[in-house]
Amino acid sequence: MINTTPVTERSISEMDDELLPVPTHRLHGPAHFLGLYAAEHVAATEFVIGAAFVAMGATIQDILIGLLIGNTLATMSFWLITAPIAIKTRLSLYTYLDQNMGEKFSRFYNVANVLIFVAISAAMITVSATAVRVLFDIPPQIYPYPTNVYFVIIAASASVIAVLVAYYGFNVLSEFATICAPWLMVMFTAGGMVLIPSLNETLTGYTTLSSFSDFVNLAGTTVFTGTNAAGEPGIGLWEVIGFAWAANTFAHFGLIDMALLRYAKKSIYGLCTATGMMFGHYIAWISAALMGAATAYLMQLSIAVVSPGDVAFYALGATGFVIVIIAGWTTANSNLYRAGLAAQAVVPSVSRQRVTLVVGAVVVIASCFPFIYRSILPLLTYAGLILVPVGGIVFAEQQIFPRIGCKSNWHRLKGVKNNVPALIAWGISLVFGFGLNFLNIIPFVYLFVPTWLVSIVAYTLLAKRYGADRSWPEAEKREQEFQKQVEAYHAVLAEKERHVHVRRATVSIKIIRAIWIVIGLIVPAVLAWRVLFHSPNIYDYYVNRELFYDLTIWCTVIYFAFAWSDLQLSKRLQRSGQSSGAEVPAV
Repeated sequence: MINTTPVTERSISEMDDELLPVPTHRLHGPAHFLGLYAAEHVAATEFVIGAAFVAMGATIQDILIGLLIGNTLATMSFWLITAPIAIKTRLSLYTYLDQNMGEKFSRFYNVANVLIFVAISAAMITVSATAVRVLFDIPPQIYPYPTNVYFVIIAASASVIAVLVAYYGFNVLSEFATICAPWLMVMFTAGGMVLIPSLNETLTGYTTLSSFSDFVNLAGTTVFTGTNAAGEPGIGLWEVIGFAWAANTFAHFGLIDMALLRYAKKSIYGLCTATGMMFGHYIAWISAALMGAATAYLMQLSIAVVSPGDVAFYALGATGFVIVIIAGWTTANSNLYRAGLAAQAVVPSVSRQRVTLVVGAVVVIASCFPFIYRSILPLLTYAGLILVPVGGIVFAEQQIFPRIGCKSNWHRLKGVKNNVPALIAWGISLVFGFGLNFLNIIPFVYLFVPTWLVSIVAYTLLAKRYGADRSWPEAEKREQEFQKQVEAYHAVLAEKERHVHVRRATVSIKIIRAIWIVIGLIVPAVLAWRVLFHSPNIYDYYVNRELFYDLTIWCTVIYFAFAWSDLQLSKRLQRSGQSSGAEVPAV
């Protein structure tokens, strides 16, 4: 453990930054997190989840109200649960567990992460494969298993590429993913706008909507009908709320996003997650559902078996292939990289690259089975059920222990190898949670709440019995000395980095930025607006829609070319400012 023996400033400077709290001078303001969560939560999963709500038979009223409430609860969870602990510790959850829960607990946790991230990675690669499938006229894969050898080849090939990117070039892909967020937001919204007139024409014979109530009537009649894929009454308001709240439980209740929010200056910045929750998990889900319903009607198929590739093609034309492939790959690669890190922590003697290849081999096989991506919503929910107790254990240490006379770092102070109470509490919580699921006492989307509470109570009682309320004067003194040395080291770092600023954007960068904003984002939005609000008849609708298809693909090419150039030139400008050491105004 990092603080069980005296530590010099030199040894601290040689430690990996991940093992130390984030220094104050490296914290970010709200704009950083607004963009970060918008980028992360507008992804390929939105195509699948939006269609899932249709297939499960939600009504339009339940969707509009339920998703609003559920995503508000998710945002509040980030703000009130994750952010305060992240800011208090300034550590990622992985580091916190390694330092406070012991080797066995960390390994069990990382094994669970490997399984979850492998499943999510495989699902996203399958989503990308559905877009490529359309290009080669391969039949839709409507069964849980693949029925076409060419689909298997496409999915496996996409997986291999994703594994190699995670192995060699993850940093480049991460940079590319950061510029995708604004474009994904526009395209998800535009896709729904483009297909609404088509849906309305099938219902009323008219292509235009005169009011919001017309939209509600249209969506309630053709998309969110209240009847599931089997023709039976569907889920209700409480289930919709639960699905929206539970979709990211492993990130907020489970505290995975401590890794992101530890860089926030204030805990209130947890509210910045609303860009992801309210756009990615509200607007994008509804828009994806509209696109899916329209596509299912055109293809004369059930929405339960319509693939994201088909949906994107009918909504966005050639641009649809791009959005599905990019959204699938960027999501898959980040999760594949996380799976590799988690697996490497389980077998630390093996390099991350080699472990990533082994994990990737599993992803290659799993990506060939369509049932994985079609089960993404329950997959995320059950993933949360497994990881949420870990968040409850950390919550107990950080928020409850100080109030009842126990020490948050008692395990580290005591100097034992494994945190036995944490292992037992996690096991009790899993038995309780999955037991409730087996008994079907409450909807499975809400199982995380009582499971989280049980983990808090169980760990608090067990830890106190194991001595969490005792004192270890010598160890506490070493801990305080270590913290002082960390603060001194951070002060030195802050002084070194004080004059490093980002130079103001040059004229050429401003011109490039204006091009990708106007042509890449505003033009497609205007074209989609034209399709929705300026198509008085079916002929004009087809004309406007084809114009949208034809121009948007070129707008997309221009967007990525110029946005990538903007990113690279800005990085080069920043490096030149750092190398000169000059103090220049920040942007």
